[in-house]
Amino acid sequence: MKKFLLFIFSLSILQGAIAQIASAPSRTQGDGPYDMTIIRGATVINGNGAPPIGPVDIVIEKNKITKVQVVGYPGVALDPERRPKMEGNGMEIDAEGMYVLPGFVDMHGHIGGTSQGTPSEYVFKLWLAHGITTIRDPSAGNGLDWVLRHKERSINNEIVAPRILAYTSFGQNLEGIDRVRSLPGERTVGAEVLKGPITNAEEAISWVRANYRRGADGIKFFGASPEVMEAALKENKRLGLRSACHHAQLNVGWWNVLNSAEAGLTTMEHWYGLPEALFNDRIVQDYPVDYNYQNEQHRFGEAGRLWKQAAEPYSEKWNAVMNRLLELDFTLDPTFNIYEASRDLMRSRNADWHKDYTLPSLWKFYQPSKVSHGSYWHFWGTEEEVAWKENYKLWMTFVNEYKNRGGRVTTGSDSGFIFQLYGFAYIRELELLREAGFHPLEVIRSATLLGAEALGMEKEIGTIEKGKLADLVIVEENPLANLKVLYGTGAIKLTEDNEVTRVGGVKYTIKDGVVYDAKELLEDVRQMVKEAKNGEELKQPGYPNWKE
Repeated sequence: MKKFLLFIFSLSILQGAIAQIASAPSRTQGDGPYDMTIIRGATVINGNGAPPIGPVDIVIEKNKITKVQVVGYPGVALDPERRPKMEGNGMEIDAEGMYVLPGFVDMHGHIGGTSQGTPSEYVFKLWLAHGITTIRDPSAGNGLDWVLRHKERSINNEIVAPRILAYTSFGQNLEGIDRVRSLPGERTVGAEVLKGPITNAEEAISWVRANYRRGADGIKFFGASPEVMEAALKENKRLGLRSACHHAQLNVGWWNVLNSAEAGLTTMEHWYGLPEALFNDRIVQDYPVDYNYQNEQHRFGEAGRLWKQAAEPYSEKWNAVMNRLLELDFTLDPTFNIYEASRDLMRSRNADWHKDYTLPSLWKFYQPSKVSHGSYWHFWGTEEEVAWKENYKLWMTFVNEYKNRGGRVTTGSDSGFIFQLYGFAYIRELELLREAGFHPLEVIRSATLLGAEALGMEKEIGTIEKGKLADLVIVEENPLANLKVLYGTGAIKLTEDNEVTRVGGVKYTIKDGVVYDAKELLEDVRQMVKEAKNGEELKQPGYPNWKE
C-alpha cells in the first residue's frame, strides 16, 4: 500500500508532466558569441570565496574565458599598454565601477508547467535576467524528452535559456524516448522497466539503467521502501549519475536523509528527512490524530513544528548526524525561500515583483486551494507563522554550522509554488543564506562554485578562471553590500538630493559567451504579463473588489 501511495504522490508532484508546455522559441536576442569579447575594468567577485579585486579585464574567446588580468589600481589612471588587445570580430563592455560574478546555479529549477500556465520562455527569461546561467530541473516535469531537447538547444545557444541538467523523477515514464548511450560493456538489452510503480530492487535497478540509457543527468527521489531506495541509489551511483531527494513524509519513517546519504544520494532537497534523522525520543513526528497528508494545510502546518522535535543544536546526536554527512561529502540544498510564506504570508504575497512579472495564471495557482500543491492557505494564521519562525531558526542553525565545518550548501529556488517567482525567488534565497549566518562572500560561493561542484561541473563553471565557460553576471552596484541590488526590481536608495530611486538589477548576463541585456529580458516578461492580464489587475485573496 505504501508503495502505491508513493507512486500517486510522485504523480501529484509532477503536475503538467503529461501535458507538456510549449517549446521555447528560437533565439532572437543576445550578442555573440564573438571571436573575442573583453569586459574592461571590472571588480571581480569570484566564486571561490576570494575578496573582490579590480580593476580587471576579462577576455572571452567564443564561449571560453581565456584571460583574467588585473590592469591597475583603484583610483589610478589605467595604462592602455597593460591591457589585453582586441583581435578579430569582437565586442567590448565598459564595466568600470561595475561588479562581475560567475553565473549563478539554481539547483532546484522547475521549468514552468501547465497547471501554473507558465511557458518556458517566461521562465527562462526570468532566470537569465537574474544572472542564473545553469539550472538543475528536478523531476523533468515536462517529460524527459522535452527537457533533453531544450538542454541541447541551450547548449547550441538556439534558445534564450540557461544551461539545463535533467534529473528525472524516480519511476517517471520513459516510454517513447530513444536510447542515447549504452551501459559500460553492454552488448544486448533485455526487457526494461520504463515507468513506475517500482516495487522491488530488481525493478529499481532496471529503471535506473533505462534512465541512464536515455541520457538523464540524474534522478530525483521522493522516497520508497528501503529495499528500493538502496538498490536504486547504489546503481545510480555506480553508473556515475548524481541524485537529489525530497524525503516525503509518506516514506521518511523508514528511510531518512542519513539512510540516503549512506546509500549514495548526493543532494538533499529542502529539509525533509533531516529532522527525522535527528530524532532522539521518537521514530515518527508527532502527528495530530486527525492529520491527513492530502490536506495541504495539515501537511505544511505540521512541517513547521518538526525541527523542535529533533535533537537540540550541538547535542551528541545532532553532532553525530552532521559529522556523518560531512564524512560522506553530502550536499544540502535548503531552498529556504520556498517556505518563507509559511512564516510571513503577507510579505510573500505582496512582493514588489508580483504586479508586473507574475502571470495571472500563476497568481491564480498560488491562491488558497484544496487541490493545488503548495496553496495551503485554508486558514493560515499567527500560530502557524510563529511555529515556522521557530522552525527556521533551528533549520538555519544546522545549515550554517554545516557550512562552517566544511560542508557543501548550495542555492535552489523551487519557484512556481507558494508565491515564489522564477529569478526573484533565487535572489531571495541568497538573502536567506545571509540571514542564516553566511558571509556575503560565502553566499556567492554557494550560488556559484558549490553549485558547480554539486553538479560535477566545477571544471567548467562556478568561478572566473582561464579555461572555464564564459558564464558571468555584471551588475552596477556592489551585491556584497546589498544583495537586493540583484533583484530585477532593484533596491530602493535615497540620493544626496533626497530623491527616491531604484538602483541595481543585473545589467548583463553572459551565458556561454552570449551577452544578454538583463533588463531587456525583464521587459519582455513584463509585456507577456501585461498582455495576459488584458487590463485586469491581480486581486488579493478574499477581497474580490480590492485591487493592488
